[in-house]
Amino acid sequence: MTPLLCLRHIEKAYGDPADPLHALHDISFEIERGEFVCLVGPSGGGKSTLLRIIAGLLRPSAGVIELDGAPITGPSPRVGIVFQNVNLMPWRTVIDNVALPLELTGVSRPARYAAAQKWLDLVALDGFEHSFPHQLSGGMQQRAAIARALAQEAEILLLDEPFGALDALTREHLNRELWRIHHSQQQTTLMVTHAIGEAVFLADRVLVLSQRPGVVKRDIPIPLPRPRDEDLFTQPAYLALLREVRAAIERPGAGPRS
Repeated sequence: MTPLLCLRHIEKAYGDPADPLHALHDISFEIERGEFVCLVGPSGGGKSTLLRIIAGLLRPSAGVIELDGAPITGPSPRVGIVFQNVNLMPWRTVIDNVALPLELTGVSRPARYAAAQKWLDLVALDGFEHSFPHQLSGGMQQRAAIARALAQEAEILLLDEPFGALDALTREHLNRELWRIHHSQQQTTLMVTHAIGEAVFLADRVLVLSQRPGVVKRDIPIPLPRPRDEDLFTQPAYLALLREVRAAIERPGAGPRS
């Protein structure tokens, strides 16, 4: 079966072609349908750049990205993305924000609001449909942003440090919520995070990028049973995977290893 997402030899360089700044080098990996993959690595290693390339917001300098066998050459409703900055429109209510992708594609008003309500129910924001973003907590704003991305019914959801600005307890709660949503929708997900514990808790696999120029240093399977909860945090298998991912990030040098 063809993988849902396939990257082959992705390169990204900026600046003068005679003296370029190389952000990414020879990035190749695949993601299967329904997988939850986390991308970790040092700051400045190109993780967010890679996510924007997959979303079609940046063009790679070289290489090919395919979604379900079709090249990604620009932004597409088949790819949803959520940033750390939620970018909700402050003058629109929560349900208006969630319905926006459907409005832009010409879905009728009754249909788009019915769909938006479904996604708000899924992310546990029912009752806040007519609130404005400034009336929500940071965690609730992120849930609204996730609902907006889900409303596209995209084939893959990209998350760029979505919980990075939140306090630890809210972040843990939203990790559980994110897994619940992923499990209920079987949503293929690629998430950038700096939190190793978050990556191991959520992911089926963790990809470790190197320092700039970013290359895939390790592709680490996370064979922990599901569902996962707080009891996992003291389990030897979880702690061993934390150490393995941390060592891969800290280990000098580059080069793909499985």
